[in-house]
Amino acid sequence: MLLLSSYHQFLNKLHYANGLPALLIRLYLAPIFIMAGYSKLQFSDSSVSGVAQLFASPEIVEWFGNTDWGLGLPFPEVLANLAAWSEFLGGWLILIGLFTRLISIPLMFTMIIAATSVHGENGWFAITPTNPDISPAKVFVWLGFEQAEQSLENSIEADKRLEAMRSLLAENGHTEWLYETGSIVVLNNGIEFAATYFLLLLALFFIGAGRFTSMDYYLYNHWLKPRIKNNYQI
Repeated sequence: MLLLSSYHQFLNKLHYANGLPALLIRLYLAPIFIMAGYSKLQFSDSSVSGVAQLFASPEIVEWFGNTDWGLGLPFPEVLANLAAWSEFLGGWLILIGLFTRLISIPLMFTMIIAATSVHGENGWFAITPTNPDISPAKVFVWLGFEQAEQSLENSIEADKRLEAMRSLLAENGHTEWLYETGSIVVLNNGIEFAATYFLLLLALFFIGAGRFTSMDYYLYNHWLKPRIKNNYQI
């Protein structure tokens, strides 16, 4: 009973730090969305100036609308700019924790579009596992999913190709320089990252931006809540 009581006292004290997980999620997501939106806009294009910098680049607009090599979406100019500003502005709002639940909604929508339109046909993994013995897909093989067997076979084939690339580089390249900043991988470009970001945004939507660590917390407790209380007292 003493152990159980101590455990509950510990859990009660954790209440004061329950804003930490939301803060860490926000710090993880914010730079990703800020730079995703920034790359779609024209801020870094020295040939563009003035108001034009605030709009999505022509290349992004074309990619949104092109049916042959792009997303093939209707109204590409509108959707490209909506996506760019949802990500860029939304990333900054998430960073400071302002209107977090509201901005999570369009960002989750962009992740659904990205997963289904861009990454869906590539399966789950962003980077292909090359060791089938430790691939997460093996868990689903144990659970009886036949599709997971294909993933393990793909890992074997990817490993063969990766070894071939390493051999070619060893024979013909300056490997010490080539591998200086990291090893080579097989990029699968699946939905893994988009799904991960969606789940983190979904968590923010339900738990909010975090106690003591967000503008939402202070906005509610020091501005909105007193006004609601005063209205009830009138």
